[in-house]
Formats: sequence, C-alpha cells, structure tokens
Amino acid sequence: MSDEIPVCSAKGCRADAVWVLAWNNPKIHTPERRKTWLACEEHREHLSQFLGVRGFLKDVVKFGEWQAPEGA
Repeated sequence: MSDEIPVCSAKGCRADAVWVLAWNNPKIHTPERRKTWLACEEHREHLSQFLGVRGFLKDVVKFGEWQAPEGA
C-alpha cells in the first residue's frame, strides 16, 4: 500500500483528489473497461465536461467510495 496521497488529474494541479471520474472510450475499450481520472473539488466539473462531451464519462464517485470493477 502506498503512502502517497492521490492528486487531481487536471494539468498542473497538485490538490488532493476528492472525486473519481470513471470513463471509457468505446472506440478502443471494451464496454466494461473503466479508466479513471482523479479530480479535486475545483476541477471535477471541468474534467467531467471534457469527458462528457466526448461521450466517455460513465460515473463520478467520491474518492473514498470508489471501488474498482473486478478484474481491473
């Protein structure tokens, strides 16, 4: 187990991650595959919109409640 605190995936942001954004690019991933980005409070909406307009966003979950799908 790592002692590192997960940080936001937004470019240049080093804030603690609060959200998990689960996404999938249907052109290259199987339907059940979930990739994740982490987001702080400030960047959650921006990152969600970025993925959403592309049709990639599948779920947004509080970091402490995230459970990766089996086999991930």
